[in-house]
Amino acid sequence: MKRERQETVEAAETEDEKGKARMDADDGGVDELLAALGYKIRSTEMADVAQKLEQLEMAMGSSVAANDDALLSHLASDAVHYNPSDVSTWVDTILSEFNAPSLPLPPPPLSPAPLQHHFNLPPDGTEQNSTITTVDVPSGPRCPADAYHLEPLHAPAVAGRIVYGSDTQYEVSLSSRDRKRMKLCSSPPSSSSTTDAATSPAVLPVVVVDTQESGIRLVHALMACAEAVQQDNLKAADALVKQITVLATSQGGAMRKVAGYFAEALARRIYRPQPARNLSRSTLDFPAFDDMLHQHFYESCPNLKFAHFTANQAILEAFAGCRRVHVVDFGMREGLQWPALLQALALRPGGPPSFRLTGIGPPQPDHSDALQEVGWKLAQFADTIRVDFRYRGFVAASLADLEPYMLLGPVASDRDGEEEPEAVAVNSVFELHRLLARQGALEKVLGTIRAMRPRIVTVVEQEANHNGETFLERFTEALHYYSTMFDSLEGGVSAAPDAAGGGGRRDQAMSEVYLGRQICNVVACEGADRTERHEALAQWRVRMGRAGFEPVPIGSNAFKQASMLLALFAGGDGYRVEEKDGSLTLGWHTRPLITTSAWRIASAAC
Repeated sequence: MKRERQETVEAAETEDEKGKARMDADDGGVDELLAALGYKIRSTEMADVAQKLEQLEMAMGSSVAANDDALLSHLASDAVHYNPSDVSTWVDTILSEFNAPSLPLPPPPLSPAPLQHHFNLPPDGTEQNSTITTVDVPSGPRCPADAYHLEPLHAPAVAGRIVYGSDTQYEVSLSSRDRKRMKLCSSPPSSSSTTDAATSPAVLPVVVVDTQESGIRLVHALMACAEAVQQDNLKAADALVKQITVLATSQGGAMRKVAGYFAEALARRIYRPQPARNLSRSTLDFPAFDDMLHQHFYESCPNLKFAHFTANQAILEAFAGCRRVHVVDFGMREGLQWPALLQALALRPGGPPSFRLTGIGPPQPDHSDALQEVGWKLAQFADTIRVDFRYRGFVAASLADLEPYMLLGPVASDRDGEEEPEAVAVNSVFELHRLLARQGALEKVLGTIRAMRPRIVTVVEQEANHNGETFLERFTEALHYYSTMFDSLEGGVSAAPDAAGGGGRRDQAMSEVYLGRQICNVVACEGADRTERHEALAQWRVRMGRAGFEPVPIGSNAFKQASMLLALFAGGDGYRVEEKDGSLTLGWHTRPLITTSAWRIASAAC
């Protein structure tokens, strides 16, 4: 028995040795370098793989950009090592992808037919000197907010972004090299792959969406959200405002910024993160901070310069031949408007008049006397150009709190030897519209102005209607207006590359915050807190006429001054000055932005 068992073991060992010998004979063509790494691959198989890789390189050369050599170099330096025995199958898979006809993209989702909002965006990949973003929302029947599809929206993957699954908040920005790498590096059929994609639960598709199409969808979502807010459908508004945030990331330039500010304002209105009365009074909403933003806005675009120059020219013409003049400024701020007027009066034939300035401003939270500091600087400037200058500052929470006797000050008889009365001018730049938040406040202020018997009243206001009866009407008009405002800021910086360095970009960024705060007030606030109640010139004509004022045509000199100002401004190519019914309007391309008008007490009211 033992002898038979021993013979069996010896026979098995003999067969094992023969098998090893056969394997050694078969492995005669194994690549030694790969064998050292633990892979037994024949050289003949590697030659076949090399031939297929050559075919793949030719296919790639005919279908990708000219910089693929750099891409392949990057892949070589940052490669993931697969089992070489799977390489042949992997290359076959990639070759089939190159040779197969490309599948057409699915058609874009259709929006509800009754809602026809169009957003004209510039083509991708081109940087223009002036970008024109216009929102065209024709009037007509609208779908209710419930009619919109409110399923979770997959974030659109545009050029430079990949979107994973249905997570609308997760996106990764990619360079062009990384995009090609994703396209070329499909996971091989090997189970030993160690790529990040292998760790994900499933392979998810990458969908490319046209930027212009996503821009149209963004405007649709903004309008639908505003309609849901008006209908008090907070559930629909909540879903839509989240979609807006995702869609805004697919945009660039002005539209992305505008959509971001409107989305924030809608979210504030929907979620009410602060008490209602504090929505427009954040910790940064102090007069000093507002003045700082106002100064950056002054530097970044010609809007305020246009307002100051045109109003000053109207005042200068009204003061012709007067020896004592008095200007009441309803919004003193930093006093940027008055050095130019002082200099113009100093150069007047016959010598400058005696100039008195009354500045009005809001109270400071730290109780500092900012108005007196501004007055002191103006007094120093007036002294250098030899102008008799006097100044008074009034701190008032509202213009409606002022009375005529407070503004006029001492009468002429108090000054010995002077019998000529003062010629009074009242100046308001972006101030009167705030009075519409309090019932009767505007009428009170206009009555105070009329009691002062001014020679001229200059009014500069936004040429927009953000005081409509319904929220949707105000929202639509604001979307029109502020899209154009942000476009003008972008156009001014892109037209002045030298100024776009530190200072120019900083001014633009702070100016966007300045406008964004107005957007938040128009959209998120109601009642007395909604102070940005801009109205167009046609509406101001009605209000001023009802208060006993008549328009004064602004002369051709003001038009010439405004045109010269825009010629000097770096981004002035997109701005337009238009004279209409005696008033001057500054616009960006075809959209009016602000209007300067002049008024006097009507003859019938005297």
